Amino acid sequence: MTPTEPAPGEHTLRRPELRPLWHTVHNRLSSGRPVTRVRLGPLDEVQREALADLLGLDRLPDARPSVSLVRLEEAVTELCGRTVRETVTELVGPLEDRAGERRRKEEQRAELWTWLDGHATVRAQPALADWTESCRAAGLVGGSTARTRSLLTDALTVLAALPSQAEPLPVFAARVLKGESHALDDGTRLSTLVLRALATLHDTAPPQSSADRRALWTRVGVADDDLSATVLVGGLRPSGDGPLARVARVCAETGQAASLTLAQLRAPGEFTLAADSAPVVHAVENPSILALAVRRFGPDCPPLVCTSGWPNSAAIHLLRLLAAQGATLRYHGDFDGEGIRIAAYLLDKTAARPWRMTAADYRAAVARTAHGPQSGRLTEAPWDHELTRVMTDHGTAVVEELVADVLLADLAEAMR
Repeated sequence: MTPTEPAPGEHTLRRPELRPLWHTVHNRLSSGRPVTRVRLGPLDEVQREALADLLGLDRLPDARPSVSLVRLEEAVTELCGRTVRETVTELVGPLEDRAGERRRKEEQRAELWTWLDGHATVRAQPALADWTESCRAAGLVGGSTARTRSLLTDALTVLAALPSQAEPLPVFAARVLKGESHALDDGTRLSTLVLRALATLHDTAPPQSSADRRALWTRVGVADDDLSATVLVGGLRPSGDGPLARVARVCAETGQAASLTLAQLRAPGEFTLAADSAPVVHAVENPSILALAVRRFGPDCPPLVCTSGWPNSAAIHLLRLLAAQGATLRYHGDFDGEGIRIAAYLLDKTAARPWRMTAADYRAAVARTAHGPQSGRLTEAPWDHELTRVMTDHGTAVVEELVADVLLADLAEAMR
């Protein structure tokens, strides 16, 4: 026998009438599951004769026979000395492992969602948990974990970079997403994903119109302008002859609050805080608290910043500027669902730490005001995991104005 001649029995295995057998066996073995029998058919009479010859049967099998893999293995080995697996690999192609592939894909999906749930941005802002759940429910992009992870990575990169510094959307996208200026254009998959996350954070319905989408982008400083984005301050006395320092200082010395624009904050000029000690700057959510502090302390008011609800780009910029100058930042907000989300957002974006925002502080506050409004949708408070549970148990919100006397007492102590 020359090297090119087929092995004994090879012609029998390669009979065209046996092709249905080999393709069926190949398909079953590629499932990755244990196989003991394979069901064929319907077979015509010639195919039934070929199968009977192969298996050494004394009569023709049924048109839809069930073939024992053990019997087939014996027949193939006797004919050519190979196994059934080797034979179908030679005649049909490499075997697959569909069960193993499914397990690998399931493991990849589980790893993807674990990564998303554990991402620093999601952990810092637990309100995003509803968004991550919606991402999981939507499934994989094109069935690919790699494409899905890439998209989610870009979305989280955008969320971490917000609020923007009053940039048009293409400019912001190009800066954050490595030059991809159109990545956040209206209607893109990434834009839709980010806007859904922002709607979840702000507890609003996902935007349905282009006007809604523009409004939501503006809320986080994109396409905003550096004059309309402002932040209220009181008692801030920086040194230096820069325009920002002079405006803040004049207002503080006359016992007035100042409204600083993002334009002033972006070009502050000479601006430094006292070098002899690290000042403590308190921040509050509501303008009424700032108004009460300025009215009570006048020119002696300690440094106080007001975010006026969700902190805009001006508020975040100022707090970061103060932290860079060595200030210690303390923040207080409303004890309700939105107040908790605002606090988590601000603590994630700046170096601020909570100020009277623990479960114990809430208990003390609600004891004084037992009948308040509903808390609204509550999410976890990253700085105190007991707080949300206690607020859920009581079901009562405590707005900042109801603890104004406690906050003002803290500010008076800070003055001393």
